[in-house]
Amino acid sequence: MRMIPVHRLALRLLPTTLSFRKGSVHMSNINRREFLHMLAIASASGFALDHHEALAANDKASAHYDLARFGNVHLLHMTDCHAQLKPIYFREPNVNIGVANSMGQPPHLVGEKLLKHFGVKPGGAEAHAFTFLNFDKAARKYGKVGGFAHLATLVKQLKAERPGALLLDGGDTWQGSATALWTKGQDMVDAARELGVDIMTGHWEFTLGDKRVKEIVEKDFTGKIDFIAQNVQTTDFGDPVFPPYVMKEMNGVSVAIIGQAFPYTPIANPRYFTPEWSFGIKEAEMQKTVDEVRSKGASVVVLLSHNGMDVDLKLASRVTGIDAILGGHTHDGVPKPVTVKNRNGVTLVTNAGSNCKFLGVLDFDVKSNKIVDFKYRLMPIFANLLPADRSMDALITRMRAPYEAKLSEKLAVSEGLLYRRGNFNGTIDQLILDGLMEVKGAEIAFSPGFRWGTTLLPGQAITMEHLMDQTAITYPYSTVNELTGETIKTILEDVADNLFNPDPYYQQGGDMVRVGGLSYTCDPNGKMGGRISAMMLKGKPIDAGRKYKVAGWAPVAEGATGEPIWELMATYLRDKKTIQPKILNLPTLIGMKGNAGIA
Repeated sequence: MRMIPVHRLALRLLPTTLSFRKGSVHMSNINRREFLHMLAIASASGFALDHHEALAANDKASAHYDLARFGNVHLLHMTDCHAQLKPIYFREPNVNIGVANSMGQPPHLVGEKLLKHFGVKPGGAEAHAFTFLNFDKAARKYGKVGGFAHLATLVKQLKAERPGALLLDGGDTWQGSATALWTKGQDMVDAARELGVDIMTGHWEFTLGDKRVKEIVEKDFTGKIDFIAQNVQTTDFGDPVFPPYVMKEMNGVSVAIIGQAFPYTPIANPRYFTPEWSFGIKEAEMQKTVDEVRSKGASVVVLLSHNGMDVDLKLASRVTGIDAILGGHTHDGVPKPVTVKNRNGVTLVTNAGSNCKFLGVLDFDVKSNKIVDFKYRLMPIFANLLPADRSMDALITRMRAPYEAKLSEKLAVSEGLLYRRGNFNGTIDQLILDGLMEVKGAEIAFSPGFRWGTTLLPGQAITMEHLMDQTAITYPYSTVNELTGETIKTILEDVADNLFNPDPYYQQGGDMVRVGGLSYTCDPNGKMGGRISAMMLKGKPIDAGRKYKVAGWAPVAEGATGEPIWELMATYLRDKKTIQPKILNLPTLIGMKGNAGIA
């Protein structure tokens, strides 16, 4: 039989799905069905292929995404994608401290401790997805994650295998990229419709302003996507702004999905975006809503939440009748649900990471109107293992086309790893702090403890798109103010309490404000007003009465002005051209020995 090189045959059979390495075809971008179909065509044509290595690669891909159907209620869950339409790198945190009852418990586990707790094998693809371990090397091995075109392939596969399956979006979808900012979220709205999102709640969506949110919900979503939130009401009469829940019939089972938007939206983000709406956890109202849908015949009740995982865990212990909470906001990639007992039963609590990096799949087996079993899997989206869906890929290409030249501008090259996640600082934030202090001539700089933002590997060019991934918000103003030492301490104490308050209902998610120039000591276990000490500037103690020049960005106060942070940083990066590896300015921690949230 005549032999033909595999790469030549592949070009004839499936030219759009292959990549090449030293003259041989690399098959990991083809799903198993496509690959076997290609082999069948080759065999029918009389060709023989030396395909053992390629087949082994595709078996690995198939193992990741072959998820047998189970039960009769099927929920797919994504959250906090932050407008990342294309595949990206994203490093998980090496510091995610838990205090009080949260210490040593999910989601406050990092690195090896997380892998051990959830039984994830070290050194493999899943270990890379769920932890920061050996990130640079592993990222180069396993490639980028996410991307709506790759996610769409998996969603279509799972929906085809699970009749009636619903795709739930936990919010933070319309913000986080240049194109989302410039189109006022329209690129993400169109992508969500193409993806097949069925139900959604929100948080950063509200920073587009109440009028824009209502425009999208009433114009783009009507008859296609249900936007729900039981905890958003008008400030005058307490009327619901959005439907609190939606009920669906799935394979003969009545399913209720309740929405919970981010409770602290007007505090964490500018109040002027939603001046006539009130938010909050609204636990009592939640219980009434659960009781209402149960009275209407719901056999399965699920909360689509943007509370943050610690808040969800407490809520699950106090509100009864919720079967599962599909959570977001805190960007915790938690491999398995946490089972929480309450006075009348148990609730499963999950959190599905961020940046389109994961898709949660929750299957319930319901018999005689009762849940008898469930299965859950949080599936990493490896772009190299999932072929791009052609329709979604084409849509993304069309939407990005007007902006590609601007997005692709090369600003500088980073010689070190640039990432954001971590309770106290990340190298991207350190870069922003350094830029603020130099450009503004400030002694101290603050950068918000945002958890969104992509990762860059050493040697990668920092493009305008990458810079916007870290800064694309609707209140981007850079500022400089004179603050007393006392005010500086008050700011640090306030943010630390938001992060480390032992009562989750007083936590707002996010991380500690990043600090440049100033060193300090932090006791996460301390009481409010007593966590921050030993503040030093250039080796000298901070004077409570003296004023210091402090730069920052993203002010929440109405009327703030200033150069957008991306313009300031773009100028800074163009001037530097090469960015040396960053040394983090981190606080000295007290009382954290043995904490499983610190690597």
